[in-house]
Amino acid sequence: MIRTVIIEDEKPAARKLQRLLSIFTDLQVVAVVNSVEEGVLWFSDNPAPDLIFSDIVLGDGLSFDIFEKVPTKSFIIYTTAFDQYTLKAFKLNSIDYLLKPIMEEDLQNAIDKYKSFLPSEQVNNIQEIKSLVKNDKQRLSRILVKIGYNLKIISTDETACFYSENKMVYAQTSERAFPTDFTLDELQEVLESEKFFRVNRQFIINLNAIKNIHTSPYFKVELHHQPNEEITVSRDRVKDFKEWLVK
Repeated sequence: MIRTVIIEDEKPAARKLQRLLSIFTDLQVVAVVNSVEEGVLWFSDNPAPDLIFSDIVLGDGLSFDIFEKVPTKSFIIYTTAFDQYTLKAFKLNSIDYLLKPIMEEDLQNAIDKYKSFLPSEQVNNIQEIKSLVKNDKQRLSRILVKIGYNLKIISTDETACFYSENKMVYAQTSERAFPTDFTLDELQEVLESEKFFRVNRQFIINLNAIKNIHTSPYFKVELHHQPNEEITVSRDRVKDFKEWLVK
């Protein structure tokens, strides 16, 4: 039996997830946790479950806070309305990341993925399992940015490039450049490599945003929407860049 804990501060969402999980006869929900405070107490006083379904934004903080105070070896499937926290989620034993509203098919796929990582003759320890998880990461499809007191969701497909300026990383769209909470190194880990390429230390560009490529006297990329700054391809990246263009 797969012992499972749900971390969710919205009771209707928790009840819905319990109903969805009830169809899996080999899975048992042993606890429903509603807050960071409650989670710290529960994980401190109980044996670690096999699997955790966890919302990220709770009423008194982020669920990450629970696992930073009480480290767990349990695998985690995150459930949330935003994928702003994808990178951090995958650093904390995450094997999947479900965006709300959760669909039964997506839930089934996530549980099947968890089962595929269970120990077998080929996978004998937690380090090997985590290695498999790391190589099966989902990719960032949209980000959440703050504009004054408002929040805006931006699709990465609509982002012409990400660039750094004055120690801040911006997402450039047709509308404007939006400040993000990422570093370029972090974005490089979670963006789809088929669509995005880091041409130099300052820019990651979107393949579909390329308007023109100049090759003389050096490689320079012109985007349909870009900051008021020239985008050049580093000399040591030119070969990889040309290969990426025709993948």
